[in-house]
Amino acid sequence: MKKTALIFFIIMIFTSAKSQKVPTVESTVDLYRYKGLWYEIARLPNWFERKLKCPSATYILRDDGKITVINKGNLLSDPQKVNSAKGVAWIPDKNSPAKLKVQFFWPFSGDYWIMVLDKDYKYVLVGEPSFKYLWILSREKKMDEETYNMLLRKAVDNGYDVKPIIRVEQDCD
Repeated sequence: MKKTALIFFIIMIFTSAKSQKVPTVESTVDLYRYKGLWYEIARLPNWFERKLKCPSATYILRDDGKITVINKGNLLSDPQKVNSAKGVAWIPDKNSPAKLKVQFFWPFSGDYWIMVLDKDYKYVLVGEPSFKYLWILSREKKMDEETYNMLLRKAVDNGYDVKPIIRVEQDCD
């Protein structure tokens, strides 16, 4: 999994060079409210999740102000087996709290930009400036169609092509 994370972040570094402006939420992100378990509802296709089902991310606040990130998912080939990766996230600019950096393998890091965040922290739309990676996450395993479609519209409004979006089934235990 470390090799996968390394290659992912190398790609993100090179693709970020052609980045454009991606808007993020204007309000302050409360990391205490953001922490915890998030289920992946949808994503743009990416090779590092292609063999997984039921992906999720858990964010744990650390004493040093950073965030431990644990991404996991069940293997499509054997759903009883779980694949996970542990990393760290941080806010590099306190004036832009919705623009985080995530690192699974030093020295490479990727962008994690919060574009839409529910006022009650029930769902989030996350992207990055190359427009190649996009996630819809939720506190629940399922999301109502109205919210899902609103988030897709926001992604399109922000410059993303969502035609290839993958709707994730969260049917694991």
